[in-house]
Amino acid sequence: MLEFCKKVLIKVSFDKILFKKELQKSIRWVKKEELAQLKEWCIKQFGYKYSDIILGSFNALPA
Repeated sequence: MLEFCKKVLIKVSFDKILFKKELQKSIRWVKKEELAQLKEWCIKQFGYKYSDIILGSFNALPA
């Protein structure tokens, strides 16, 4: 599922609203063990463009 989510995020990265929506969906779908990998990958791939969305989406997770 992690690899599928990465592909989707790459495809929607042209649009800020779509990216946020798909990132939030991806966070719900991936296994808890994979969340750190997804966050790290997102920051490397899109941190220059969407760091506020990425950090906000991951910080909104329940503790």
